[in-house]
Amino acid sequence: MLACAGAAAEEATLSTVEVRAQTENLEGIAMAGSAGVVSSQRLAAVPMLRPGEALEMVPGLIVTQHAGDGKANQYFLRGFNLDHGTDFATYVGGVPVNMPTHAHGQGYTDLNFLIPELVDRISFRKGPYYAEEGDFSSAGAAHIDYRRRLDGTLAQLTLGRNGYARSLIAGSPELAGGHLLYGLELFHNDGPWQVDEHYRKLNGVLSYSQGTRNNGFAITGMAYRGRWTSTDQIAQRAIDSGAVDRYGSLDSSTGGETQRYSLSGEWAKHWGKAQSKANVWWLQSNLDLWSNFQYCLNNGCPPGDQFKQSEHRQAGGFSASHAMFDNWAGFDVTNSFGLQTRVDRLSPVGLYATSNRETLSSIREDKVTQRSIGLWAQNETRWTDWFRSIQGLRADAYDFTVDASLSANSGRASDQMLTPKLALVFGPWRKTELYLNYGHGFHSNDARGTTIRVDPADGVTPVSKVQPLVRTRGYEIGLRSEILPGWQSTVALWQLTAASELLFVGDAGTTEASRPSRRYGVEWTNLYVLSDWLALDADLAWSHARFRDHDPVVGDYIPGAVTGTANLGLTLDNLGPWYGALRLRYFGPRPLVVDNSVRSSASTLTNLRIGYKFDKQTQLALDVYNLFDRKVNDIEYWYCSRTAGEAANPAGCADGTAGGYDDRHIHPSEPRSFRLTVSHRF
Repeated sequence: MLACAGAAAEEATLSTVEVRAQTENLEGIAMAGSAGVVSSQRLAAVPMLRPGEALEMVPGLIVTQHAGDGKANQYFLRGFNLDHGTDFATYVGGVPVNMPTHAHGQGYTDLNFLIPELVDRISFRKGPYYAEEGDFSSAGAAHIDYRRRLDGTLAQLTLGRNGYARSLIAGSPELAGGHLLYGLELFHNDGPWQVDEHYRKLNGVLSYSQGTRNNGFAITGMAYRGRWTSTDQIAQRAIDSGAVDRYGSLDSSTGGETQRYSLSGEWAKHWGKAQSKANVWWLQSNLDLWSNFQYCLNNGCPPGDQFKQSEHRQAGGFSASHAMFDNWAGFDVTNSFGLQTRVDRLSPVGLYATSNRETLSSIREDKVTQRSIGLWAQNETRWTDWFRSIQGLRADAYDFTVDASLSANSGRASDQMLTPKLALVFGPWRKTELYLNYGHGFHSNDARGTTIRVDPADGVTPVSKVQPLVRTRGYEIGLRSEILPGWQSTVALWQLTAASELLFVGDAGTTEASRPSRRYGVEWTNLYVLSDWLALDADLAWSHARFRDHDPVVGDYIPGAVTGTANLGLTLDNLGPWYGALRLRYFGPRPLVVDNSVRSSASTLTNLRIGYKFDKQTQLALDVYNLFDRKVNDIEYWYCSRTAGEAANPAGCADGTAGGYDDRHIHPSEPRSFRLTVSHRF
C-alpha cells in the first residue's frame, strides 16, 4: 500500500510526456519488438481529422479515406492494403469491430463510433505470434480500452469551417461503489466537397464498472448512428479536362446510412497465483451504402453504374481465459488457456443496382449464418534472469450457412486450422531486450465465397469456391532498448507469407482467389523525452510485397502495397499555460497495377495543435490540418471507367471492357482547415 501511495505521489509530480513515457515502456513485458501501447496522454496530444486516425499511433499504420467520412476508413500496414480492415483485428472495449462477410468488404472496420477523449489506451501487436489473437490478426491487432473513470465532467465544443460542429459531454459519477461512465457526442460536417457531405452523427456510451481491468467488472452499452452524402473517388481525366472540380463529385447521390448498437460485459479476477478474465458481447448493426466507382461504363447514363451494398446483422460472442502462475523445478512459469466464440447472422446481406438511391434490381440477396470457435493454450517459462520463452497453440473451427437468392449459390461449408506460436526473449541487458518470433495465423474469407457456384450477375457463368480459412506464416527479429535516458527505441525485422490472398469483390458480388504472397520489412519506432516539457517521436517503416508465384508476363506487384511510411511528432507540455503538438505523416507510393507500370504518388501531411490552459478546468485548442495546404491525395486507384457524356473509347480498357478508359481515380486530401475546441471540466 505504501508503495502504491508512493507511486501515486510520484505520478502526481510528473508531466504528461513523462507519464506517457512510463506507460508506453514495455521492457520485461512484451513478447515481440513490434508490440506496444499507445497511452491516453499521447492520444490527447494528437490532432485527429477523423476518429479512426487514433490507429495511426500504431507504428507504420496509415489511415485514410476514399469516400464519405461515414464509411469505414481504409488502412495500410506492413505492405498490406488492408482495405477496410482485412488482416488487422480491432477491438473496442472487448467487442470486435471487424465484420466478417460484410456487405462492402471482408473484415469491414468502421471506427466512427469511437470517442477518442474516452480512450484509456491502445494495446497493439503485429504478426501472427499471439495465441489469443485469431481471425484478421495476421498483420496485427489493436485493443482499444475506454477509461472507467474521468477526472470530473468534461464538456467540449469544437467548431470549424464547412459546417463542422462537434459537442461532447462525458463524466463518471460514483454510483453504488463503482463509476457510471457516460459520453454523448453530437456531430455534423459538410467537408470541403462541392456536394455537402452533411454527415450527421449521434453517438453515445454508457458503462458501469467496479474495480480494475484485472480485478473487477464492467457492463457497457454503445449506440451510434450516422448518415452522409459521399464524394467518392473521381477520374483524374475528368479533373484535367475541367469536367469536374478536384473536390467535385461524379454522382451526387452516393452516400450511406449506418447504425451500430452493442452491449457487453467484462469480468476479471486476480486469485493471487491465477488470473481469470471473461467477456460477453452482443451487437446489432445495419448499413446501406450507395457507391458509383465506374459512373456510366456498364449501364450507360442514365441509369448509371450506382449500386447499393446493404446488410442487417446481429452478432454475439463470448471469450474466457485463465492464467496460472507457478514454479516448476525452480523456473517461473505462466500457463494460460482460453476459449473464444462468435456467431454472426446476416438477414439479409445484399448487392443491388441503383440509380439516385432508387433500387432498380437485386444482383444478389443472401441470408448468412457464420459460427466460429477458437481454443488456445500458451506456456511462458522464465529459464534464467535473461531468457524466457513463450510457446502457444491455437485451434479454430468455422462453419458457414448461406441461403442465397440464387439457389445454386446456397450451401454449407466448414474449415478448421491449427496455428503454432513461439517467442524467445533475451534480456534485459542495459535496458535492452532481443526478441525472436515465429508463428502461423489466418484470416477467414467471405462466407458467400465458400458456397458460390455461379456468377450472381448472370446466373450461369461458373465461379470457383474459395477455401474458408487462409493460412499465413510469420517470422520476426526485434530489439527494444533505452539507448539514452528517456529515449525508448524498438526495431523489428519481419516477414509474412500468405498461402493465397483471397478476396470477396463486393462491387461485383463474386469472389476471386489471388496468388500466394510474401512480404518482409523493417520498422523503427522511437520516443525521446528530452525534458518534462518536450518529447519527440518517430515511427519509420519500410516493406517489400510481391506475389510469390513469379509471372514475368502479368507481373508480381501487389496493388496498393505501400513501401514506406513515416509518422513524426513533437509534443510540448508543461510550458506554463501553453501546450502543443506538431505531427507529420508520410504515406509512400504504391503500385496500382500488378506489373508496376502505374504507381500512386506519395503524400506528406502536417497537422498542428496549439493550446492554452486558462486554469485546471478550462482550456482552448486550435487544430490546423494540412498545415502547408498540400494538394495531395488520400487514395489513388487505377481501373476502367466512363463518365457521363464521355464518348465510348474505341480501344476499350486493358481488361477487355468495351468503351471504357483506364485511368487514375483519386480522392483528394482535405485542404488546410482549422478547428477550435473549448473544453471545461467541472
